[in-house]
Amino acid sequence: MGEDGRLTAVVALAQGMAAAHTPRESWRAAALGACRALGGSFAALSVWERELGRLRVLVNVGTRAQGEEEFPGDETYPVHQFPEITEFLHERWVAGGEPNAWVETAEGPAAGQPGYCHQRVAALRRRGRGCCVVAPIVLNGRAWGELYVARSAGVPVFDRGDADFATVLASVVAAGLAQSERLEEARRLAFTDALTGLANRRAVDVRLEEAIERHRDQGVVVSLVVCDLNGLKHVNDTRGHAVGDRLLERFGSVLSLCGAMLPGALAARLGGDEFCLLVVGSPADDVVKAADELCRRAAELELGEGVACGVASTEDPIGPVRSARRLFRLADAAQYQAKAVRADRPVVAGQEGEDDPVVRLADAEPSGEDAVERRRFRGRLP
Repeated sequence: MGEDGRLTAVVALAQGMAAAHTPRESWRAAALGACRALGGSFAALSVWERELGRLRVLVNVGTRAQGEEEFPGDETYPVHQFPEITEFLHERWVAGGEPNAWVETAEGPAAGQPGYCHQRVAALRRRGRGCCVVAPIVLNGRAWGELYVARSAGVPVFDRGDADFATVLASVVAAGLAQSERLEEARRLAFTDALTGLANRRAVDVRLEEAIERHRDQGVVVSLVVCDLNGLKHVNDTRGHAVGDRLLERFGSVLSLCGAMLPGALAARLGGDEFCLLVVGSPADDVVKAADELCRRAAELELGEGVACGVASTEDPIGPVRSARRLFRLADAAQYQAKAVRADRPVVAGQEGEDDPVVRLADAEPSGEDAVERRRFRGRLP
Protein backbone atom coordinates (compact mmCIF):
# COMPACT_ATOMS: atom_id res chain seq x y z
CA MET A 1 0.00 0.00 0.00
CA GLY A 2 1.38 3.40 -0.99
CA GLU A 3 1.52 6.54 1.15
CA ASP A 4 -1.79 7.83 -0.22
CA GLY A 5 -3.44 4.49 0.47
CA ARG A 6 -2.14 4.44 4.02
CA LEU A 7 -3.31 7.99 4.65
CA THR A 8 -6.75 7.05 3.35
CA ALA A 9 -6.76 4.00 5.65
CA VAL A 10 -5.83 6.12 8.67
CA VAL A 11 -8.61 8.60 7.91
CA ALA A 12 -11.13 5.78 7.43
CA LEU A 13 -10.15 4.24 10.78
CA ALA A 14 -10.49 7.57 12.59
CA GLN A 15 -13.85 8.28 10.96
CA GLY A 16 -15.14 4.82 11.80
CA MET A 17 -14.32 5.26 15.47
CA ALA A 18 -15.73 8.79 15.51
CA ALA A 19 -19.05 7.50 14.14
CA ALA A 20 -19.37 4.86 16.87
CA HIS A 21 -22.16 5.37 19.42
CA THR A 22 -21.06 2.83 22.04
CA PRO A 23 -17.73 1.48 23.34
CA ARG A 24 -18.38 -1.83 21.56
CA GLU A 25 -18.93 -0.06 18.26
CA SER A 26 -15.72 1.89 18.83
CA TRP A 27 -13.70 -1.27 19.55
CA ARG A 28 -15.11 -2.99 16.48
CA ALA A 29 -14.40 0.03 14.25
CA ALA A 30 -10.82 0.16 15.54
CA ALA A 31 -10.14 -3.52 14.87
CA LEU A 32 -11.84 -3.52 11.46
CA GLY A 33 -10.09 -0.35 10.34
CA ALA A 34 -6.68 -1.68 11.36
CA CYS A 35 -7.36 -5.06 9.75
CA ARG A 36 -8.23 -3.44 6.42
CA ALA A 37 -5.38 -0.95 6.59
CA LEU A 38 -2.80 -3.71 7.11
CA GLY A 39 -4.33 -6.20 4.71
CA GLY A 40 -5.02 -8.64 7.50
CA SER A 41 -7.51 -11.50 7.67
CA PHE A 42 -8.17 -11.13 11.40
CA ALA A 43 -7.78 -8.47 14.08
CA ALA A 44 -8.38 -8.14 17.80
CA LEU A 45 -8.35 -5.32 20.32
CA SER A 46 -7.37 -6.19 23.89
CA VAL A 47 -7.05 -4.28 27.15
CA TRP A 48 -4.39 -4.86 29.78
CA GLU A 49 -6.11 -5.35 33.14
CA ARG A 50 -3.22 -4.66 35.48
CA GLU A 51 -5.11 -5.35 38.69
CA LEU A 52 -6.00 -8.84 37.46
CA GLY A 53 -2.72 -9.51 35.71
CA ARG A 54 -4.31 -10.40 32.41
CA LEU A 55 -4.94 -9.34 28.84
CA ARG A 56 -8.68 -9.30 28.07
CA VAL A 57 -9.91 -9.47 24.48
CA LEU A 58 -12.60 -6.88 23.75
CA VAL A 59 -13.38 -7.72 20.13
CA ASN A 60 -12.39 -10.17 17.39
CA VAL A 61 -13.10 -9.31 13.74
CA GLY A 62 -12.41 -10.80 10.34
CA THR A 63 -12.02 -14.54 9.74
CA ARG A 64 -12.41 -15.98 13.22
CA ALA A 65 -11.14 -19.42 14.19
CA GLN A 66 -13.25 -21.93 16.07
CA GLY A 67 -14.05 -20.65 19.55
CA GLU A 68 -13.30 -16.99 18.74
CA GLU A 69 -16.34 -14.78 19.38
CA GLU A 70 -16.81 -11.27 18.05
CA PHE A 71 -17.38 -9.88 21.55
CA PRO A 72 -16.03 -12.57 23.87
CA GLY A 73 -17.31 -12.63 27.40
CA ASP A 74 -14.28 -14.26 28.98
CA GLU A 75 -11.37 -14.51 26.54
CA THR A 76 -8.43 -13.59 28.73
CA TYR A 77 -4.74 -14.46 28.81
CA PRO A 78 -2.52 -14.32 31.90
CA VAL A 79 0.20 -11.73 31.44
CA HIS A 80 2.86 -14.21 32.55
CA GLN A 81 2.23 -16.06 29.27
CA PHE A 82 3.16 -12.89 27.38
CA PRO A 83 6.32 -11.43 28.95
CA GLU A 84 6.44 -8.72 26.31
CA ILE A 85 3.39 -7.10 27.91
CA THR A 86 5.28 -6.29 31.08
CA GLU A 87 8.77 -6.12 29.61
CA PHE A 88 8.01 -4.06 26.54
CA LEU A 89 5.03 -1.99 27.64
CA HIS A 90 6.41 -1.31 31.09
CA GLU A 91 10.15 -1.73 31.47
CA ARG A 92 11.28 -0.70 27.98
CA TRP A 93 8.74 2.05 27.42
CA VAL A 94 9.05 3.59 30.89
CA ALA A 95 12.82 3.50 30.45
CA GLY A 96 12.48 5.80 27.46
CA GLY A 97 11.78 3.49 24.56
CA GLU A 98 8.95 3.96 22.11
CA PRO A 99 5.83 1.77 22.07
CA ASN A 100 6.63 0.36 18.63
CA ALA A 101 4.84 -2.59 17.06
CA TRP A 102 6.54 -5.89 16.26
CA VAL A 103 5.88 -8.84 13.97
CA GLU A 104 5.78 -12.55 14.71
CA THR A 105 5.31 -15.45 12.32
CA ALA A 106 4.27 -19.04 12.67
CA GLU A 107 7.98 -19.84 12.20
CA GLY A 108 9.17 -17.39 14.86
CA PRO A 109 10.03 -13.65 15.08
CA ALA A 110 10.18 -11.67 11.87
CA ALA A 111 10.39 -7.90 11.64
CA GLY A 112 10.52 -5.57 14.61
CA GLN A 113 11.70 -5.94 18.18
CA PRO A 114 11.23 -7.77 20.41
CA GLY A 115 10.06 -11.18 19.22
CA TYR A 116 8.86 -14.10 21.30
CA CYS A 117 8.59 -17.71 20.06
CA HIS A 118 6.04 -19.07 22.48
CA GLN A 119 2.33 -18.43 23.07
CA ARG A 120 1.72 -16.15 20.10
CA VAL A 121 3.56 -18.40 17.69
CA ALA A 122 1.71 -21.46 18.98
CA ALA A 123 -1.60 -19.60 18.60
CA LEU A 124 -0.78 -18.65 15.00
CA ARG A 125 -0.09 -22.26 14.11
CA ARG A 126 -3.15 -23.54 15.95
CA ARG A 127 -5.46 -21.12 14.15
CA GLY A 128 -4.00 -21.49 10.68
CA ARG A 129 -2.45 -18.03 10.53
CA GLY A 130 0.93 -17.23 9.09
CA CYS A 131 1.93 -14.05 10.90
CA CYS A 132 0.75 -11.22 13.15
CA VAL A 133 1.72 -7.70 14.03
CA VAL A 134 1.27 -6.54 17.63
CA ALA A 135 0.99 -2.82 18.36
CA PRO A 136 0.92 -1.46 21.93
CA ILE A 137 -1.80 1.10 22.64
CA VAL A 138 -0.87 3.94 24.97
CA LEU A 139 -3.72 5.98 26.43
CA ASN A 140 -3.37 8.97 28.74
CA GLY A 141 0.32 8.25 29.18
CA ARG A 142 -0.15 4.63 30.24
CA ALA A 143 0.03 1.31 28.43
CA TRP A 144 -3.65 0.51 27.82
CA GLY A 145 -3.54 -2.68 25.76
CA GLU A 146 -2.76 -3.88 22.28
CA LEU A 147 -3.91 -4.00 18.69
CA TYR A 148 -3.34 -7.39 17.05
CA VAL A 149 -3.66 -8.02 13.31
CA ALA A 150 -2.96 -11.37 11.63
CA ARG A 151 -2.71 -12.75 8.10
CA SER A 152 -3.63 -16.21 6.91
CA ALA A 153 -0.96 -18.85 6.25
CA GLY A 154 0.43 -18.72 2.73
CA VAL A 155 0.13 -14.94 2.45
CA PRO A 156 3.26 -12.70 2.50
CA VAL A 157 4.22 -11.95 6.09
CA PHE A 158 4.24 -8.48 7.62
CA ASP A 159 7.50 -6.55 7.24
CA ARG A 160 9.19 -3.71 9.11
CA GLY A 161 7.15 -1.13 7.20
CA ASP A 162 3.94 -2.85 8.26
CA ALA A 163 5.11 -2.81 11.87
CA ASP A 164 5.84 0.92 11.68
CA PHE A 165 2.42 1.54 10.11
CA ALA A 166 0.77 -0.54 12.84
CA THR A 167 2.41 1.77 15.39
CA VAL A 168 0.76 4.74 13.67
CA LEU A 169 -2.59 2.95 13.59
CA ALA A 170 -2.31 2.17 17.31
CA SER A 171 -1.87 5.87 18.06
CA VAL A 172 -4.98 6.66 15.99
CA VAL A 173 -6.89 3.96 17.88
CA ALA A 174 -5.71 5.45 21.18
CA ALA A 175 -7.05 8.87 20.18
CA GLY A 176 -10.37 7.29 19.18
CA LEU A 177 -10.62 5.39 22.45
CA ALA A 178 -9.95 8.56 24.42
CA GLN A 179 -12.74 10.34 22.53
CA SER A 180 -15.06 7.37 23.05
CA GLU A 181 -14.38 7.39 26.79
CA ARG A 182 -15.11 11.12 26.99
CA LEU A 183 -18.39 10.67 25.11
CA GLU A 184 -19.36 7.70 27.29
CA GLU A 185 -18.69 9.76 30.41
CA ALA A 186 -20.81 12.60 29.00
CA ARG A 187 -23.63 10.15 28.27
CA ARG A 188 -23.32 8.70 31.76
CA LEU A 189 -23.59 12.14 33.33
CA ALA A 190 -26.56 13.02 31.10
CA PHE A 191 -28.49 9.98 32.31
CA THR A 192 -27.39 9.89 35.96
CA ASP A 193 -28.72 11.66 39.03
CA ALA A 194 -25.77 13.52 40.52
CA LEU A 195 -26.80 13.10 44.18
CA THR A 196 -27.76 9.43 44.37
CA GLY A 197 -25.87 7.97 41.42
CA LEU A 198 -29.11 6.38 40.19
CA ALA A 199 -30.53 6.85 36.71
CA ASN A 200 -32.41 10.13 36.16
CA ARG A 201 -35.79 10.97 34.59
CA ARG A 202 -34.26 11.25 31.12
CA ALA A 203 -32.89 7.71 31.38
CA VAL A 204 -36.28 6.39 32.52
CA ASP A 205 -38.10 8.09 29.64
CA VAL A 206 -35.74 6.57 27.06
CA ARG A 207 -35.76 3.08 28.59
CA LEU A 208 -39.53 3.10 29.16
CA GLU A 209 -40.25 4.02 25.54
CA GLU A 210 -38.05 1.14 24.38
CA ALA A 211 -39.71 -1.24 26.84
CA ILE A 212 -43.23 -0.33 25.76
CA GLU A 213 -42.26 -0.85 22.14
CA ARG A 214 -41.08 -4.37 23.06
CA HIS A 215 -44.35 -4.91 24.90
CA ARG A 216 -46.36 -3.91 21.84
CA ASP A 217 -44.26 -6.03 19.46
CA GLN A 218 -43.44 -9.06 21.59
CA GLY A 219 -45.77 -8.97 24.58
CA VAL A 220 -42.91 -8.45 27.05
CA VAL A 221 -44.13 -7.60 30.56
CA VAL A 222 -43.26 -4.05 31.62
CA SER A 223 -43.76 -2.84 35.18
CA LEU A 224 -43.20 0.52 36.81
CA VAL A 225 -42.89 1.25 40.53
CA VAL A 226 -43.23 4.94 41.42
CA CYS A 227 -42.25 6.04 44.94
CA ASP A 228 -42.65 9.25 46.92
CA LEU A 229 -40.33 9.53 49.89
CA ASN A 230 -42.37 10.72 52.89
CA GLY A 231 -41.06 13.31 55.32
CA LEU A 232 -38.28 14.84 53.23
CA LYS A 233 -39.59 18.40 53.61
CA HIS A 234 -39.78 18.00 57.37
CA VAL A 235 -36.21 16.73 57.49
CA ASN A 236 -35.00 19.63 55.32
CA ASP A 237 -36.90 22.19 57.45
CA THR A 238 -35.83 20.87 60.84
CA ARG A 239 -32.40 19.35 60.26
CA GLY A 240 -31.11 21.03 57.11
CA HIS A 241 -30.73 20.11 53.48
CA ALA A 242 -27.46 18.25 54.06
CA VAL A 243 -29.36 15.78 56.23
CA GLY A 244 -32.16 15.70 53.66
CA ASP A 245 -29.62 14.83 51.00
CA ARG A 246 -28.36 12.02 53.19
CA LEU A 247 -31.91 10.66 53.39
CA LEU A 248 -32.22 10.77 49.60
CA GLU A 249 -28.90 8.98 49.19
CA ARG A 250 -29.83 6.35 51.78
CA PHE A 251 -33.19 5.68 50.17
CA GLY A 252 -31.50 5.52 46.78
CA SER A 253 -29.31 2.71 48.14
CA VAL A 254 -32.36 0.87 49.46
CA LEU A 255 -34.11 1.28 46.10
CA SER A 256 -31.06 -0.08 44.30
CA LEU A 257 -30.91 -3.03 46.69
CA CYS A 258 -34.55 -3.92 46.14
CA GLY A 259 -34.22 -3.40 42.40
CA ALA A 260 -31.45 -6.00 42.40
CA MET A 261 -34.16 -8.58 43.26
CA LEU A 262 -35.45 -8.09 39.70
CA PRO A 263 -33.09 -8.90 36.81
CA GLY A 264 -32.25 -5.82 34.77
CA ALA A 265 -34.37 -3.41 36.82
CA LEU A 266 -33.54 0.28 36.40
CA ALA A 267 -33.50 2.24 39.67
CA ALA A 268 -33.97 5.97 39.19
CA ARG A 269 -34.59 9.27 40.92
CA LEU A 270 -37.22 11.21 38.99
CA GLY A 271 -36.52 14.42 40.88
CA GLY A 272 -37.05 15.85 44.36
CA ASP A 273 -38.46 13.12 46.59
CA GLU A 274 -39.75 10.93 43.75
CA PHE A 275 -38.09 7.69 42.65
CA CYS A 276 -38.98 4.72 40.48
CA LEU A 277 -38.08 1.20 39.41
CA LEU A 278 -38.53 0.20 35.78
CA VAL A 279 -38.70 -3.56 35.32
CA VAL A 280 -38.82 -5.41 32.00
CA GLY A 281 -39.55 -9.12 31.72
CA SER A 282 -40.17 -10.02 35.35
CA PRO A 283 -43.59 -11.33 36.50
CA ALA A 284 -45.82 -8.67 38.05
CA ASP A 285 -46.02 -10.63 41.32
CA ASP A 286 -42.22 -10.49 41.67
CA VAL A 287 -42.31 -6.73 41.14
CA VAL A 288 -44.93 -6.32 43.87
CA LYS A 289 -42.80 -8.42 46.25
CA ALA A 290 -39.81 -6.19 45.59
CA ALA A 291 -41.96 -3.08 46.10
CA ASP A 292 -43.26 -4.55 49.36
CA GLU A 293 -39.68 -5.10 50.52
CA LEU A 294 -38.88 -1.53 49.53
CA CYS A 295 -41.71 -0.20 51.69
CA ARG A 296 -40.56 -2.31 54.63
CA ARG A 297 -36.95 -1.19 54.40
CA ALA A 298 -37.88 2.47 53.86
CA ALA A 299 -39.97 2.40 57.05
CA GLU A 300 -36.88 1.27 58.97
CA LEU A 301 -34.70 4.16 57.84
CA GLU A 302 -33.47 6.39 60.64
CA LEU A 303 -34.66 9.48 58.78
CA GLY A 304 -37.92 10.14 56.98
CA GLU A 305 -41.36 8.62 57.35
CA GLY A 306 -41.29 5.70 54.96
CA VAL A 307 -42.41 5.75 51.34
CA ALA A 308 -45.65 5.87 49.34
CA CYS A 309 -45.36 3.29 46.60
CA GLY A 310 -47.49 2.63 43.48
CA VAL A 311 -47.13 -0.20 40.98
CA ALA A 312 -48.45 -0.57 37.43
CA SER A 313 -47.74 -3.60 35.25
CA THR A 314 -48.84 -4.62 31.77
CA GLU A 315 -49.43 -8.11 33.21
CA ASP A 316 -52.23 -6.81 35.46
CA PRO A 317 -55.81 -6.03 34.33
CA ILE A 318 -55.25 -2.37 33.52
CA GLY A 319 -56.33 -2.45 29.89
CA PRO A 320 -54.11 -2.01 26.82
CA VAL A 321 -50.86 -0.13 27.38
CA ARG A 322 -49.94 1.42 24.05
CA SER A 323 -47.77 4.22 25.37
CA ALA A 324 -45.14 4.82 28.02
CA ARG A 325 -47.20 7.77 29.20
CA ARG A 326 -50.18 5.61 30.16
CA LEU A 327 -48.11 3.21 32.26
CA PHE A 328 -46.51 6.17 34.00
CA ARG A 329 -49.93 7.70 34.72
CA LEU A 330 -51.15 4.42 36.20
CA ALA A 331 -48.13 3.97 38.48
CA ASP A 332 -48.33 7.65 39.41
CA ALA A 333 -52.01 7.39 40.34
CA ALA A 334 -51.35 4.25 42.41
CA GLN A 335 -48.55 6.07 44.24
CA TYR A 336 -50.83 9.00 45.09
CA GLN A 337 -53.47 6.57 46.30
CA ALA A 338 -50.88 5.01 48.61
CA LYS A 339 -49.90 8.45 49.88
CA ALA A 340 -53.50 9.55 50.42
CA VAL A 341 -54.37 6.54 52.56
CA ARG A 342 -50.93 6.38 54.20
CA ALA A 343 -50.47 2.81 53.01
CA ASP A 344 -47.45 0.97 54.37
CA ARG A 345 -47.53 -1.42 51.41
CA PRO A 346 -47.58 -0.74 47.66
CA VAL A 347 -50.85 0.07 45.92
CA VAL A 348 -51.17 -1.84 42.65
CA ALA A 349 -53.11 -0.44 39.69
CA GLY A 350 -55.71 -2.93 38.52
CA GLN A 351 -56.14 -4.76 41.82
CA GLU A 352 -59.89 -4.52 41.35
CA GLY A 353 -59.85 -5.26 37.64
CA GLU A 354 -60.31 -2.80 34.81
CA ASP A 355 -62.91 -0.98 36.92
CA ASP A 356 -60.22 -0.30 39.50
CA PRO A 357 -60.53 3.27 40.89
CA VAL A 358 -56.84 3.94 40.26
CA VAL A 359 -57.21 2.90 36.62
CA ARG A 360 -60.33 5.08 36.26
CA LEU A 361 -58.56 8.05 37.78
CA ALA A 362 -55.48 7.68 35.59
CA ASP A 363 -57.51 7.35 32.39
CA ALA A 364 -60.05 10.06 33.22
CA GLU A 365 -57.52 12.88 33.25
CA PRO A 366 -57.14 14.79 29.97
CA SER A 367 -53.69 14.96 28.44
CA GLY A 368 -51.56 17.87 29.55
CA GLU A 369 -48.02 18.93 30.10
CA ASP A 370 -45.88 16.46 32.06
CA ALA A 371 -44.91 19.18 34.54
CA VAL A 372 -48.60 19.68 35.37
CA GLU A 373 -49.42 15.96 35.41
CA ARG A 374 -46.80 15.16 38.04
CA ARG A 375 -49.15 16.58 40.72
CA ARG A 376 -52.51 16.28 39.01
CA PHE A 377 -53.92 13.72 41.47
CA ARG A 378 -53.29 15.66 44.66
CA GLY A 379 -56.59 16.41 46.27
CA ARG A 380 -58.51 14.07 43.93
CA LEU A 381 -58.02 10.84 45.90
CA PRO A 382 -59.85 9.75 49.06
